[in-house]
Amino acid sequence: MKKVAVLGAGSWGTALAIVLADNGHEVRLWTHRKEHAETITNTHRNNKYLDVDIPNEISAFNDMHQTVSGVEAVVVVVPTKAIREVCSELNKWIEPQTTVIHATKGIEPVSLKRVSQMIEEEMDIRYEDVVVLSGPSHAEEVALRHPTTVTTSSINLEKAKHAQDLFSSDSFRVYTSDDILGIELGGALKNIIALGAGISDGLGYGDNAKAALITRGLAEIARLGTSLGANPLSFLGLSGVGDLIVTCTSVHSRNWRAGNLLGKGNQLDDVLEQMGMVVEGVRTVKAAHQFAKDQNVEMPITSGIYQVIFENKNPKDVVEQLMNRGKRDEMDDLAALLRERYSE
Repeated sequence: MKKVAVLGAGSWGTALAIVLADNGHEVRLWTHRKEHAETITNTHRNNKYLDVDIPNEISAFNDMHQTVSGVEAVVVVVPTKAIREVCSELNKWIEPQTTVIHATKGIEPVSLKRVSQMIEEEMDIRYEDVVVLSGPSHAEEVALRHPTTVTTSSINLEKAKHAQDLFSSDSFRVYTSDDILGIELGGALKNIIALGAGISDGLGYGDNAKAALITRGLAEIARLGTSLGANPLSFLGLSGVGDLIVTCTSVHSRNWRAGNLLGKGNQLDDVLEQMGMVVEGVRTVKAAHQFAKDQNVEMPITSGIYQVIFENKNPKDVVEQLMNRGKRDEMDDLAALLRERYSE
């Protein structure tokens, strides 16, 4: 039995805590709100975020020192906007050699830093040792022990394998990868395309439109990711096309639901208020839009969604704009990616 801390008692943090508890580990679930910790401890429920029973092996805390004292691994599952604050506090108490794993999918606007880079900046930990867990994994299904497959990734493969050992179970299969750049980008950027898929459904368009959006969205993700040095094959894996499919096609997806409301004519502020939970894709759109400019990478779908969210452009006008772009060969993207990856 290992002692593992999970920082973040939202739906995803709670689901991952359940996976760890099912594997026989002693799990400490941290939340920044004292009353939230008390409710979980007293009722073994977290109804605001996840409608399931919480195993007795999970204890809830709101004191960081108590949470991480003596643990073998810390799993950070807070929203991107809270990463720096939480990791700065974590750094005061974490013990040497503790494995740091994060399962947050986002990019910081302005700095354009990925979560692993933010962790490195806020903590006394080498970037090479940070582990990311990512893949097609709705919390609601993970908590119900439905079959789920994800990837753990780190430049230090021993750390990735450690995380793999902690989480692997009969219902939660874990692969490893050393392409942390590609794994993080795939997990973050798919949220943008999920917003677009929701907008498309909200406008009343059908499966044809959504299939095109997902496919061409994957091309955009791979185009940007490869320009930054990621392995293009990572975008064909679980944290790429796998996560993209599940996030664009499921009502469990916050980003799809937010996009759906936007497509139906709701304003962004009203949408976010109705959601009641963080919609990572909104912040990521802003970051990816800037990334595309900086890297001189063409991302027309991302640009269109940015216009809808931040420039109040009519979604139907954006669809018309995308449909009337210049003619091109479909394989241009694939050929360019392969040339960049494998040319001498």
